[in-house]
Amino acid sequence: MASWLETYAPRRFSDLAIATPAKEAIERVALKSNLPHLILAGPSGVGKTAAWRLIARQVLGPGWKNTTHVLQARDLARKAGAMKIFEEFLRPAGNNSGDTLASRSSLDSFDSNITVAQTGDIAPAGVENNQVLGEGIQPVSRLIIIEDADHLGMTRQPYLRRMMESSSATSRFIFTARSPSRIIDALRSRTQQIRIPLCDREIITARLEEISSAEKLNPVRGILGDIAHVGNGNLRHAIFLQELLARRGQLDNRKNLQELIASTTLVGVQHVLEEAIRGRVHDWRWEKKAGRNKRMLKGALGALDDMMNEHALEADDVVNHMHKLLTTGRLLLEENMLCDLLVALADCDVRLQRSMHGRIQLEEFLHQVKEIATI
Repeated sequence: MASWLETYAPRRFSDLAIATPAKEAIERVALKSNLPHLILAGPSGVGKTAAWRLIARQVLGPGWKNTTHVLQARDLARKAGAMKIFEEFLRPAGNNSGDTLASRSSLDSFDSNITVAQTGDIAPAGVENNQVLGEGIQPVSRLIIIEDADHLGMTRQPYLRRMMESSSATSRFIFTARSPSRIIDALRSRTQQIRIPLCDREIITARLEEISSAEKLNPVRGILGDIAHVGNGNLRHAIFLQELLARRGQLDNRKNLQELIASTTLVGVQHVLEEAIRGRVHDWRWEKKAGRNKRMLKGALGALDDMMNEHALEADDVVNHMHKLLTTGRLLLEENMLCDLLVALADCDVRLQRSMHGRIQLEEFLHQVKEIATI
């Protein structure tokens, strides 16, 4: 059974649930005779992936999936053999070959009749590019998509710069990023950036109502607005919550959403921070396990280990949850202390991008929390 995120994915530029200026910029760039390299920047769940899919369909035509190559940079972060995977993606014929993915052309770019659109497959702009731009131009024949390019790191990004300069005559790179400042200047200077802001609550609510109508649902009054509020600008999260409640038959009571959110909120993150603020980072205790006394790690680090193991969290996920906790004001901290904690968390986030040992960076952050609390 397909997820609603796939079933109700936008098929036209006008279907994108984003602010009008960003929507118009995306359509305008997809209809250019010479598509530039792009950076689609914005927070999670605002439609960056949906946007590049529409651009790919508009630029490459009905056969766009055959010549669109996607690499998830986040999967490479702090992974053994990541550089080899990255090089094999960019040079499928091997490092000793002069052939690169960016230098390859597709016959579709020279004969648009090779791949014919299926029934119902309409270009996102309503008309194919070869009808708008004419046949006399040399079209783009291949797109190379780097998802979460801000996780590429400083070692891999220069490879892309050289390819963009020397071998991308008929290929284009599209990067998605939540923090485009992590992309090196050499890449940003060669790309056009389109910023997609958080979705307005009214836009999210309208999209949820459209899905409810299509699925013939009868949600209780106000629950779709509640879901949009909980989504906090993240349309993907809001649609996922709506689908989850619908499949469980729980759209008839607004309390069901409250219970769902309460059951999926990581209260362990607050416990970790509170232990560190109290000065208990390392707290060893003797406990009886299987009839024997065993020395167990408690305190902030013990709670951190338990939480990461129970919920299978990465260090990046812990940082995101801690940031959300600090910025929602649930800890009722003094303003100066809160600012110091956010700065320390930001430093930890930067270190995580350069380290393979996330727990060590989190441990250092917790010691900083202890020092900040004692000032």
